Amino acid sequence: MSIAVAIDRVEKRFASLQALAGVSLQIAEGEFFGLLGPNGAGKTTLISCLAGLARPDAGSLTVMGHDVVGDYRAARRLLGVVPQELVFDPFFSVRETLRIQSGYFGIRRNDDWIDEILANLDLTSKADTNMRRLSGGMKRRVLVAQALVHKPPVIVLDEPTAGVDVELRQGLWQFVRRLNRDGHTVILTTHYLEEAEALCGRIAMLKQGRVVALDSTSNLLARFAGQTLSVRLAAPAALPPMLRARATENDGTWIFHLAGLHEIEPLLATLREAGCHIDDLRLTQTDLEDVFLGVMTSDRAA
Repeated sequence: MSIAVAIDRVEKRFASLQALAGVSLQIAEGEFFGLLGPNGAGKTTLISCLAGLARPDAGSLTVMGHDVVGDYRAARRLLGVVPQELVFDPFFSVRETLRIQSGYFGIRRNDDWIDEILANLDLTSKADTNMRRLSGGMKRRVLVAQALVHKPPVIVLDEPTAGVDVELRQGLWQFVRRLNRDGHTVILTTHYLEEAEALCGRIAMLKQGRVVALDSTSNLLARFAGQTLSVRLAAPAALPPMLRARATENDGTWIFHLAGLHEIEPLLATLREAGCHIDDLRLTQTDLEDVFLGVMTSDRAA
């Protein structure tokens, strides 16, 4: 299978901050690939390097075989990027914005494709509306449209559904899934881990500028297979030390990864003996959020 994006030992430093510390990975043509990590992990820096907005200090990046530094024009034409920030020109309507974006790539008279994008992103009624008059969610839809207007084979979505409503989120993913089925390579960063689990066939997790996990979504889930017991205690109860050592705390909830259901009763008995009162108790199957927390709290790469 051909490689759509190749990232080889990429390093990037901003003053004393090592944003990327030797990132290497390859993404095949037609993949739906997830790039996950906490804030500050280096995801956006890596995307900026891929898009030519930042130059790496070391290493190389290619898009469909074209080096993003040495052959920037060709690499950029093959890439469509949806940035996190809401960047727009306030002097033009939505349709004018998309026509201008097309012109950057030497494309003219593509209103049929623009109309299709507008329809799929529910922007048809806003086609002649000035960008300044759009809501934040509508502006984000236009950013997605701009990234797609030149029909790039590789699409990078950097937090594309941040701050948008559920209806748009569903419509956007239907459209992006269709593009992926048609052969487009999609790279997604998101804090909505359920989206990554549902959409991405393979996932890389970044931590402090390094890849700490890289595998298929199914393999990552299998690696942490089992049940998860989430316990929220009534204040001011403290978790017994013997349980604290095997739990992960997330926003006031203690998460236990169980080898089997037989572990539940001894765990609850220990809580009762310690005088703890339970406010909430949930038993769930392992999902990508559990994998993410497990990888991020581990001292070794997964």
